[in-house]
Amino acid sequence: MSILKEVRENFRFMVSEVTSQVEMTHDFTQDPCRGLVEKIFSGDDYIDTLKSLIEEKTFEMLMAVQPVNKRDVAMLRALNTITSNLERIADFAVNIPRQMEHLKNSAFLHDYGLARSFEQVIIGLGCIVPAVEKADTGLAFKICHSEFELDSFYAATFARILDELAAGGESGDLVTTLHIANYLERMGDSLLNIGEAILFAVVGEKMKIHQYRALSNTLASSGVEAPISQVEFESIWGTRSGCRIGTVQRQAMEESRRPVLFKHGNLKKLKEEKDNIARWEKLMPGLPPRIWDFQKTTESRGSVLMEYLAGCTLQDLVINGGETELDNALFLLEETLGRAWSVTKDMNPVSSNFVKQMKARCKAVFRMHPEFKTHDLAIGDLALPSFEALLEKLEAAAGDLKAPLRVLIHGDLNLNNIIYTQDQERVHFIDLHRSRMTDYVQDLSVFMISNYRLPVFEKGMRERAATAIGTMFEFGGKFARTYGDDCFEARLALGLARSLFTSTRFEMKRDFAHDMYLRSIYLIDKLINHQAQDSWQNFKLPRRALIY
Repeated sequence: MSILKEVRENFRFMVSEVTSQVEMTHDFTQDPCRGLVEKIFSGDDYIDTLKSLIEEKTFEMLMAVQPVNKRDVAMLRALNTITSNLERIADFAVNIPRQMEHLKNSAFLHDYGLARSFEQVIIGLGCIVPAVEKADTGLAFKICHSEFELDSFYAATFARILDELAAGGESGDLVTTLHIANYLERMGDSLLNIGEAILFAVVGEKMKIHQYRALSNTLASSGVEAPISQVEFESIWGTRSGCRIGTVQRQAMEESRRPVLFKHGNLKKLKEEKDNIARWEKLMPGLPPRIWDFQKTTESRGSVLMEYLAGCTLQDLVINGGETELDNALFLLEETLGRAWSVTKDMNPVSSNFVKQMKARCKAVFRMHPEFKTHDLAIGDLALPSFEALLEKLEAAAGDLKAPLRVLIHGDLNLNNIIYTQDQERVHFIDLHRSRMTDYVQDLSVFMISNYRLPVFEKGMRERAATAIGTMFEFGGKFARTYGDDCFEARLALGLARSLFTSTRFEMKRDFAHDMYLRSIYLIDKLINHQAQDSWQNFKLPRRALIY
């Protein structure tokens, strides 16, 4: 017998035992007797044994010399999650008779409709084996739905018990009943985990139930009529947007059809991105991805299906590309930005609020790197202010630093948000939810520091990153001279100080984070000292601050 087959058999036994456990607990709440409670307690040991056996066999198979295919790995991971949650349900079933010992009268429970909750748990448990064996997403969704029903039952019970406590009801029995209802509600949480694990085994990606529903509904709305089990979803990890992002493609889809990009998350952010994509598309057709469908899934969450742009990111080019490719991509980026900024320019002064942005992110930086949070010190006559005190000085010194014009910026112009397609000889922008009219130095500083903070230290890669930084600096200076921006370098130094400091919250390598932190302080000191002695028009950005 294969290990996977053995795991599946023990899994079926475990589902059966847990179901029996819940049924006996339900019977006990109706008619408590010593013999039944002993069966419930003794059955718990067998369930624990089955769970340990499945866990051991799962790891034995995953660690075997013979490779395991991706589908079986997903199933083994799912079974491990399911059995852990089944054990939890069994533990809750054992805790209910123990809790009932505190009741003055066990019949007190009968008035609170707990039988509905037991019935819902048993319905959910009954769907598990067929859902796993048939890879049935409909049954998986039904298991997840049990949690919503149990939450609803618990909310009604909770409200009723609160009212009765306020009215002077039997407090001991009421509180005990509430604890028992809570165990049933927690069984629902475990059923939700089980349903999501089955969906993971079927689709091959770990997602929350609302994300599966959003994906399914958004695909259907966009015209892709295919069961979720016939859709290949591959997550894109490493993003910091807070959205679930992945590529989607039907398994039967012909190779010529590109996958699409699915995003699910904060409704406000996704709507901002949709609106900004429309804005950029009107300005420069083809620059952003096309939107296929947008859905509001709840009051606070939404999903969007958009074009998946083929090509490579500028980060890929800096790390792995050739010099010719990188030079061409940078030329196209300059041309795109120059055209967009020239068309959207508004000759009204604007402040970038870089110091305000640094202050807003201090807590996050200090949480990651507590050693950066220093106190005011003095060595003789030499005063060494804390970083926060330094920001106060900078705010006072740079309060009059404004750009003489506003333009439409990307808003998060890091290397991963620029796609280069060599065959089309063009660049594309993605992740546009922060686009707005403001100082163009914001985009320049973010781009330059996204090159600087690349976690690569091989000489050739660092030289390509330095090339990208230098190219963008020269481009920014040329644009500034065209429009009479004579404090460009001072604002760029401020923007770079901001990006160096705030980027440390994403950098786990202490030495590299410390390097960025010190360079930020160096630029801040240069700005403060210059303001005390000269005008911003004469400030020169020390280029060596950007070479690692």
